[in-house]
Amino acid sequence: MSAVLTKPQAKKSPFKTIIRYKSGTKAHGGVVSYCVHGPTGKITFPPSKLVEVLRIGLPVRELNDLQATLDVPMEKLVPMLGISKATFHRRKLTGRLDQSESDRVLRYARLMGRAMEVMETQENARQWLTSPQFGLGGAIPLEYAETEVGAREVEDLLGRIEYGVYS
Repeated sequence: MSAVLTKPQAKKSPFKTIIRYKSGTKAHGGVVSYCVHGPTGKITFPPSKLVEVLRIGLPVRELNDLQATLDVPMEKLVPMLGISKATFHRRKLTGRLDQSESDRVLRYARLMGRAMEVMETQENARQWLTSPQFGLGGAIPLEYAETEVGAREVEDLLGRIEYGVYS
């Protein structure tokens, strides 16, 4: 009796129906772009869709979009996201981040979006996120946001700045 080996069928991913990328463009209209620039056109991400996308894992190109938006070298950004060099190279090969890595990418994208709301331009937001802040005890917001608690503190400080209660 001979056994026939077959390649297991890949489970159809709902991810592809949620995010459509345009090839050859820098802004892909994905999760990072949505969090930074807000809803554009038909692309919306209510919380239920974000949860679904994060469960599947973001494509590595979302990390590339985040890096380009923050204008931080990938060698500096990846450790802030809790990803080792070896894992990063594996993710580039597979093309997809895991759930926790995707969640951290989303955290930083949301912070950038919030900073842009408060600081009014992308360049001002980048400058603020990469400079020591008195309201964080002299810490740099991007580094402070390595944990969820730190990210909430950065968001809180942005809120205080927005309402003129900077401290």
